[in-house]
Amino acid sequence: MAITILPPAPAGPPSNLKPRAHDPTLSFDDNEDSDASGDEMDIDNLPSAKQRNTTIITPGQTVTDDPQWMRGHGTFAADESSEIRSTLAGTLQKTNKLLSVVPLRARYTPEIGDLVIGRIVEVQSRRWKVDVAAPLLANLLLSSINLPGGILRRRTSVDELNIRSFFGEGELLVAEVQGLFQDGSASLHTRSLKYGKLKNGHFMAVSGVGGGAGVVRARRQIFTLQTKGGEVDVILGVNGYVWIEKHVEEQVQQDVGINRLEQSTSEAIYSSQNDEISEATRRDIARVSGVVRVLVEGGVKVDEENVRRGYEASLELDDEEGVMDFLSGERGGRICEMVLGGA
Repeated sequence: MAITILPPAPAGPPSNLKPRAHDPTLSFDDNEDSDASGDEMDIDNLPSAKQRNTTIITPGQTVTDDPQWMRGHGTFAADESSEIRSTLAGTLQKTNKLLSVVPLRARYTPEIGDLVIGRIVEVQSRRWKVDVAAPLLANLLLSSINLPGGILRRRTSVDELNIRSFFGEGELLVAEVQGLFQDGSASLHTRSLKYGKLKNGHFMAVSGVGGGAGVVRARRQIFTLQTKGGEVDVILGVNGYVWIEKHVEEQVQQDVGINRLEQSTSEAIYSSQNDEISEATRRDIARVSGVVRVLVEGGVKVDEENVRRGYEASLELDDEEGVMDFLSGERGGRICEMVLGGA
């Protein structure tokens, strides 16, 4: 039996489907005379870069064909054409006459001064390669850390041999972006009492780069939360990594001056041994972790103020409904409403 291959026929639009005014990619012929400008996106009513836009556009969608607009990140224009199209799925934002598309989810873009949480993935001769959720691995140089005992000296070959005694593969750390290389990778440093190896806590990764949710750059990225079981430290990495740990008071010797505090506090900063954590503190760490996850799922930005409000809201729900440690679903929605209502 002979097989006949027929050419594909173009699919026509359903009879009950009409183009929407806000979707310029749909343009069907009908009996009514429609104005072509009615199908274009209303650029003039778009929010500025500092405001949040909830309109989602898709890759390939035409943004505008007006030559007065300039294309920015996330857009492209064909040669000898003034039509601007989107290359990403995200929200459209304008800055004066510049149009750009902010992706709904994207890798972290390092900026100088950002506080980030990373994981050691490779140990080299004089540096560590750190995963900070960026397109490229970050670099932590041996000269960019504090030596045990607060000794200020040049790094020698002995320090290179003992490099794994400071940070090993798979260990977590909090650091600050010190600089950027030409390829876009970040250079980190931990020369501060606030930075260093992480232990006694829980790690979680959250998303939400372009939609206004997730971790945002705020005045304080490290803060202490007073809970029912004690104090809990929360570290919000700008790269979307969050660390929640038991608060440990730093032991400072009495004969050490203020300008030499690192000499007494850096003796045990590279220890990988966790301290004893009580059951109440573990529950509080889990509760704070659930609050952060609820805020991300609800599209609420994660900062110090919202985390505190979310924790208090979870305690109020426990008083109303009884002890329920599970924070998600309907209870998570109520927590988000209480957080936004108190703003």
